[in-house]
Amino acid sequence: MISISLPGMLPTIVLMFILRIGSLLEAGTEQILTMYNPLVYQTGDVIGTFVYRMGLGQQDYSFSTAVGLFNSAVGFLLIVIGNMLSRKFLQRSIW
Repeated sequence: MISISLPGMLPTIVLMFILRIGSLLEAGTEQILTMYNPLVYQTGDVIGTFVYRMGLGQQDYSFSTAVGLFNSAVGFLLIVIGNMLSRKFLQRSIW
């Protein structure tokens, strides 16, 4: 297994790892929205629900778009860092 299977699966494992790093900030917004009400805004607010509440609830579209863009930029930065670390330590990367 160590000599044949893992080296054969390593490119797929590295690819999936790098792509999943980008979604670290995703907290299951749909599940949180099912129990979401004003009483739990302080404890149950994540980036996705905050964007939803600001954009659709308070109709502050520009601020909501900026927060969503920041979330996407951080996710992209995490993917680039994960790719660089993978290239450095495993000599495998996406690009």
